[in-house]
Amino acid sequence: MSNKWQSTFSNFDRIGKYGLVGATVLLISFLYPNRAKFKYEFQKGQRWSYETLAAPYDFAINKSVQKIKEDRERLEKEFTPYYRLNSNLPTEKLQLFENDCASYYLALGTGTLNAGVHPISRFAKAGKRLLEGIYQQGVIEIAPEHEKEQAGFVINVVQGNNLERKTLASLLTVESAKEILADSLRRYFPHADSLYSLLMKAVAPNLIYDAVLTQQFKAQALEQLVTTKGIVRQGNIIITKGAVVSDDDYEKLVSFKAAFEANYGSSEFSFPIYLGYLLLTIVVFWVFTLYVIAYRREIFRKWLHLVSILIWPLIFCYLTFLLERVEALSALVIPFCIVPIIVRHFFTYRLAFFTHVIVVLLAGFITSVGYQFTFIQIVAGVVAVLTVADARYWSKFFMSVLYILLTYMVSYLGLAVIEEGGLQEVDWSMFGWLFFNALLTLLAFPLIPLMERTFGFTSSISLVELSDMNRPLMRLLSIKAPGTLQHSIQVANMAEAAANKVGADALLVRTGAMYHDIGKTFNPEYFIENQTNRSPHEDLNSLQSADIIIRHVTEGASLAKKHHLPQTLIDFILTHHGTTRVEFFYRTFKNENPGLKVEEAKFTYPGPKPRTKEEGILMLADSIEATSRSLKNPTVHDIDKLVDSTIAAKIEQKQLEDCKITFKDVEQCRSLFKKMLHSIYHVRIEYPEDEQAKKEVKPAVL
Repeated sequence: MSNKWQSTFSNFDRIGKYGLVGATVLLISFLYPNRAKFKYEFQKGQRWSYETLAAPYDFAINKSVQKIKEDRERLEKEFTPYYRLNSNLPTEKLQLFENDCASYYLALGTGTLNAGVHPISRFAKAGKRLLEGIYQQGVIEIAPEHEKEQAGFVINVVQGNNLERKTLASLLTVESAKEILADSLRRYFPHADSLYSLLMKAVAPNLIYDAVLTQQFKAQALEQLVTTKGIVRQGNIIITKGAVVSDDDYEKLVSFKAAFEANYGSSEFSFPIYLGYLLLTIVVFWVFTLYVIAYRREIFRKWLHLVSILIWPLIFCYLTFLLERVEALSALVIPFCIVPIIVRHFFTYRLAFFTHVIVVLLAGFITSVGYQFTFIQIVAGVVAVLTVADARYWSKFFMSVLYILLTYMVSYLGLAVIEEGGLQEVDWSMFGWLFFNALLTLLAFPLIPLMERTFGFTSSISLVELSDMNRPLMRLLSIKAPGTLQHSIQVANMAEAAANKVGADALLVRTGAMYHDIGKTFNPEYFIENQTNRSPHEDLNSLQSADIIIRHVTEGASLAKKHHLPQTLIDFILTHHGTTRVEFFYRTFKNENPGLKVEEAKFTYPGPKPRTKEEGILMLADSIEATSRSLKNPTVHDIDKLVDSTIAAKIEQKQLEDCKITFKDVEQCRSLFKKMLHSIYHVRIEYPEDEQAKKEVKPAVL
């Protein structure tokens, strides 16, 4: 591709990525409310820092949410239920009783029931009078929800279009009615036990609870519940400058805010309000873009990386928008801390926190919770960034979520006490939602591998899996090039220790070191660590030998791609030699062909040079470990000289100029590599030779 076309493609690519940011801005801007923003912030017990506020129009003073809740609860508790009177039931039951008595009399074979003055006839007449009396008083079937009510509890009795109020004490239950009948009849008919069942059979409730009618009237009463406690007239002073916001002032300010939003809010589209929110969203994303360009430019180099960051504002803004439509839920239940947890696993602490702040600011425009939402979420985000452990460790991950939960709860409690003026008015049910928030935050764990596979990242979980010696490429290396495997393990140990020393990703560099030389499995015998006797290079010229040595980089990258290794590990394979020369064969070729011009490209690794701190550390560790194998019985001086010369050569060849490793990092790595090689080769301290010094050395040390 020519430079002209490459430049054109680069420009289109850049425009497309900026267009993606712009599209994200537009998608979020459509979610904002079509109402003006109330410009005053206030809390109970704090001073009013604005100018004296006078009412610009009449508005009602609304009762507090707690007061309305108490009124509703009192109304529901004191509401008089409705019972319907079944006026046909007494007639039916009396007729049933009379028929049963007649059947019993006929069974005795003594004629008809009305003939003579037979005891059964007198029992039937007395029973009818008693039944008429109890039904006239009323027999009630008490609804389960009213069983615990006292005798003075009042009910509404509905009969047709008539309504009568009665207390439970004035009515009979089926059990009490039967007791009255039994007591009355035993006085007059002490030996008529066999007839009592006929009478008891005729007892049934004629007052039945009407749940539908009760609910209907209760709903009407709740709708008519008074939610205001006065009115502020236009021009009246709401609060003066410097005054402490009292309970009454707070109710007036809350009512004024509600009236303002009602007057200046509309379901219809308002372009000025939309434009205001759009400008704020543009500013937020502009700041975000400036940060990415300044400190994380590589995100703009890859489409998937850019998309992986932009999806978070979209997802959480739409979640907030949807949750705001559910009155029973609060935006505090949304697990915003998932954002810094996941971004932290693939990028840096700074980017994780910056992304979290952007998401919270944008969602704050949508939610009705107010500044409390922004404060709580940002503080929780800080804790998430600082405490979230590696996803490999479940116990540490759970502890991080616990810290986040405690931060949510303490922050909410502090703000609630400030606003409500004490613990009595705190909405304790919110702590349940915050606990649910923490449970949802655990979703970050399964989302990490999903993000990894979707956007081409490499997580610590995958790196641990790839470091397993039973992985196919590791087994192949151990079988075909066991010497190279030992070299790789040694390099991995050195690089990991150096990464820990300078604050780099130790797990990443260790895994990269394990795979950096897998290309040697194609021609293992041409590499010194795998040779036992005669070198096969003796049968080749310098150009052929250099070509085989150099090919282990490109062949290793191809083998890694074939086995679907992450691009991050393939980069270690490509960069661990950078653009250095195969010095031995280059010099040999020059000596053998003194008059011939040497094509250095044929003796140079294709590169690229290391571009990250981890890749730079691996290059140094690999070169130093490989070179140290040529030392025979090295002394401290030999090892120190080798490390210094190797690092100096890399710096002189400008191999580290593209990576983010500093001179301080290099010095720390230098010191560590020397110390590790001293231990590996078991070098002894070089003691002074004079006799006096020898005498001073303790035998235990020798």
